[in-house]
Amino acid sequence: MPNSIEEITSVVGATRVGTRPAQVDWLLTDSRSLCFPEETLFFALKTKRNDGHRYIPELYKHGVRNFVVDTLPANLKDFADANFLRVDRPIRALQRLAAKHRDRFDVPVVGITGSNGKTVVKEWIYQLVGPDKVVTRSPRSYNSQIGVPLSVWLMNEHTELGVFEAGISEMGEMEALRPIIRPTIGVLTNIGGAHQENFSSLQDKCMEKLQLFKDCDVLIYDADNELISTCVSKSLFTSREIAWSKRDAERPLFIERIDKDDKGTTVHYRYLGLHRQYRIPFIDDASVENSLHCLAVSLYLMLSPETIAERMPRLEPVAMRLEVKEGKNGCVLINDSYNSDFASLDIALDFMARRSEDKGRKKVLILSDILESGQSGKLLYRQVADLVHNRGVDAIIGVGEEISASSARFDLEKHFFHTTAELLESDLLPTLRNEVVLIKGSRSFHFDEITDRLELKVHETILEINLNALVDNLNYYRNRLKPDTKMVCMVKASAYGAGSFEVAKTLEDLRVDYLAVAVADEGVDLRKAGINSALIIMNPELTAFRTMFDHWLEPEVYSFHLLEELIKAAEREGVTNFPIHIKLDTGMHRLGFAPEDMPRLVERLKRQNAVIPRSVFSHLVGSDASRFDSFTRRQIEVFEKAAAVLQASFKHKILRHICNTAGIERYPGAQFEMVRLGIGLYGVDPYTNRMLNNVGTLKTTILQIHEVPADETVGYSRKGVLSRTSRIAAIPIGYADGLNRHLGNGRGYCLVNGQKAPYVGNICMDVCMIDVTGIDCKEGDKAIIFGDDLPVTVLADELDTIPYEVLTSVSNRVKRVYVFK
Repeated sequence: MPNSIEEITSVVGATRVGTRPAQVDWLLTDSRSLCFPEETLFFALKTKRNDGHRYIPELYKHGVRNFVVDTLPANLKDFADANFLRVDRPIRALQRLAAKHRDRFDVPVVGITGSNGKTVVKEWIYQLVGPDKVVTRSPRSYNSQIGVPLSVWLMNEHTELGVFEAGISEMGEMEALRPIIRPTIGVLTNIGGAHQENFSSLQDKCMEKLQLFKDCDVLIYDADNELISTCVSKSLFTSREIAWSKRDAERPLFIERIDKDDKGTTVHYRYLGLHRQYRIPFIDDASVENSLHCLAVSLYLMLSPETIAERMPRLEPVAMRLEVKEGKNGCVLINDSYNSDFASLDIALDFMARRSEDKGRKKVLILSDILESGQSGKLLYRQVADLVHNRGVDAIIGVGEEISASSARFDLEKHFFHTTAELLESDLLPTLRNEVVLIKGSRSFHFDEITDRLELKVHETILEINLNALVDNLNYYRNRLKPDTKMVCMVKASAYGAGSFEVAKTLEDLRVDYLAVAVADEGVDLRKAGINSALIIMNPELTAFRTMFDHWLEPEVYSFHLLEELIKAAEREGVTNFPIHIKLDTGMHRLGFAPEDMPRLVERLKRQNAVIPRSVFSHLVGSDASRFDSFTRRQIEVFEKAAAVLQASFKHKILRHICNTAGIERYPGAQFEMVRLGIGLYGVDPYTNRMLNNVGTLKTTILQIHEVPADETVGYSRKGVLSRTSRIAAIPIGYADGLNRHLGNGRGYCLVNGQKAPYVGNICMDVCMIDVTGIDCKEGDKAIIFGDDLPVTVLADELDTIPYEVLTSVSNRVKRVYVFK
């Protein structure tokens, strides 16, 4: 489909500088995702935290020649053969281009919005309709102001149905997304509290989301939801409605009955006077509701009730996440069998290529046939081969008839098998050693068997880290900052137990200004893992100065003795203007210069050029408690006066920071030039002790269950005395894993299938026992130690401690598994 630079210039209303002929096939907003530079158009987007214009020289070096900018480079002559399309706002240009691209297609397009369930509904529509139509859909959950245009750009001449998500977080955003998606079929899943801080009411949020459906042919929603029904009525849409209901028999889609059993749910419905039913392999209410939206879409698209009934039982759960796991023989496994199409393959390969901690490792792709792409195998696998070569894959293991037939297109180490069973029966998988392995397969190929074969299973207990939640928490606090306020993110103590490498990498990808660790060794580990962000060392040791110079780790300096030793070390090494961070003691009385030391400190700093103050900061003592408010305000006043002395003494900009997590929330006037985010990043509000978005879930597996008679005891020292015959389960977690012994003997509990299971007897080193009497569970079921439904704050309160201690106590022998959408 032609996309010449001349056409694009006209569409986005740009002033073009440059005459290079160009054809654009790829749109890029993140410089790290560059793959095909010659056909790429880069949009230099500006955000509160970053400016895409900074990456133009780097992209130019890598072969990109087409840029959309709002400001031309000052050294334009250095980009002699590039095209610059100058516009007022590159993000609006991106959206206009995608909207024009959408206008080329006269096919049904499903637009999905709501607070929850968007991605599941999108994927299930694909699973129901995909066998009959070529479906183009949003990769993963690309539903933002940037993600939506990138998703719609994927439509091509083969597309027969588009299915796109739209997410918003504030008023006015949907107006920009509507002409890009321009849905003919609208689906509103539900309305909940996500991003509610930017809306005055749920009704305002609902009305804003409904903006997407102004020009739809049909609108699908839950008629029993009073809020949604009221808002739809107020919107005065002229479109047809398929408003399904469980209560109103006059509705076009009436849900007569819902029957649940242990293995699934049967839905009985009436549509256009016909009584029908279908079954899904899920029993939770959210899945049932999602299936009803998919039913309405399928019926409108003229899928027969018989076909719907045949396909509904085969719906697959949508994991919506990519897992990084430890593999056998030193391998790293990236499990992404969420879906398999060209767009999602590109995203997964991009992720693998950007894992800087795996640099130097061989990269292996295990890929199945890509089904129902709407393209000929010859064209599809030529594109796949180009993508694989450009993403730096070292070896491919192909599974399937079609990809095997195209094996000649792959110019790298390669192995091809006609079936998954054939691969598993071969001797190939055991030969994988110290490699990064991306597992990407269509569901029908059952690649979970490959993952199971390769995964290292050394411990039944894992700490699952939800990186999406981490990002949401970061954005929650970023939204409370002024646009020019910088942020330090604390990743000390192995990122509060979450694992510093993956957390730091995620934060670096999000362009945080600084990361902070406790000691130099932590910083070195991050540098060796490929983390390039600015790093502050909060507790520098005198013996680690050379290490800090070598790895560009910026120390805090809190005393004249430390300052003198640092200056001497820097002068010995020939180091000049090494950045340091001056710590003031304004009331913590732990470490720091006294405010009255400032004149002497300034005088000493001015008599040398080995180090240079980059920031000045202090610690708030009680910002998380209102009873200390007067003391906190006095700390801020003292800090501001002392910091002003330092700032006034130097020409360069010295950043000030005193706000911690609670300070960001409670003292917006004390943001100064920078703030430090700690426990809030990991999901805990230290002021209210409430959970934000839970980041860590510590879970394990029931090893054994047995009946124990009344009056018997459980565990060491016979502390667990039973008053009744009980079902006692053993789970493989103990105090060596970080489970506090004080939770034993019924003081604490874990969750088994959503129900409280008290700890019985003393907690042992590697195992503990729980009472599962009355709980429907079996050996192999999961036990949640803390997580979404059992917040870490509950454990902290029970132990009369703080969430920090609980999080950082999780042992290093507990495997960390990282998940994100």
